[in-house]
Amino acid sequence: MARIKALINGQWYGDLEETPAVRRALATGDRFRTRVTADGGPGPNGASALPAEPGRYHLYVSYACPWAHRTILYRRLKGLEDVISLSVLHPRMGDEAGWRFGDTAMSTPDHANGCRYLHEVYQRGKPDATTRVTVPMLWDKHEGRIVNRESGDIMRMLNSAFDRWGDADVDFYPPGLRPAIDKLNALILPRVCAGVYRAGFARSQADYDRAVHELFETLDELERRLGRQPYLLGEHITESDWHLFCTLVRFDAAYHGALRCNRYRLTDYPALAAFTRRLYRLPGVAETVKFDHIKAHYYDDLGELEPTIVPAGPARDFRSECTAKPPPEFSRIEAEH
Repeated sequence: MARIKALINGQWYGDLEETPAVRRALATGDRFRTRVTADGGPGPNGASALPAEPGRYHLYVSYACPWAHRTILYRRLKGLEDVISLSVLHPRMGDEAGWRFGDTAMSTPDHANGCRYLHEVYQRGKPDATTRVTVPMLWDKHEGRIVNRESGDIMRMLNSAFDRWGDADVDFYPPGLRPAIDKLNALILPRVCAGVYRAGFARSQADYDRAVHELFETLDELERRLGRQPYLLGEHITESDWHLFCTLVRFDAAYHGALRCNRYRLTDYPALAAFTRRLYRLPGVAETVKFDHIKAHYYDDLGELEPTIVPAGPARDFRSECTAKPPPEFSRIEAEH
């Protein structure tokens, strides 16, 4: 049975057996979905909200994690570095302590709470929490509590709530495109962004095969779309582009090998590869992509991979591709042996 790391009723477990009871507890545990709005008025669907203020909020991230990367990008592209402070977790988190801070080349100290491990920050924010301990996480320094740890929520907060202090001209969720963005997200997020994890952490061959099929079927569809236009919705960069980018930029370095998404590489998709390079070359983006962090994380001992699953790829068959007559020197060497 799989082993996981989690808080259960405020107690940290770094090597917990994922029993049905544990899965149920985590499924009904703490969600942390408070919003930050420009004036503190209710968030979407009447969600509780806090007011945007410079210096009040702190972002916990890892450069290795694609979900956290989205929030790092928004903080950079919206010009909010001096408005929202940041702490970086070390990419290696395979031991029982989980995500940890440190004054190292790949991490920072915890600038907001002075903790050694991220689970200690969660415990400080909610002493009886039942939850996985994940990044990104937005922290309220004034009230000493967790605001939100859903990357999609945090992206939309950073996109508009802090425009009084950031770059209000940058808008990745414009009103006229919101229905189209939401429709694209409903395709990309489960089948690609989460799909690489559904494949990598599948518990059975059937689950893995299903996830890989959906992943590459969707990449095929997106390849066709991006073969016609530079971005997912045409000429305008939107939230959906950044969701996809943060997965694709990791694909060949991590997901292809470490998570067994090896039917094809990103470089086998000309339009998707060009799209990823196009976004990577935008001002401020490359500095948020740290491949040493990415590889250190995904080739750490994540402890949740099912060893019996057989990977799907590669799709190319060298027997059918190698049809040319071998050179004479190869024939001579083969004959000698």
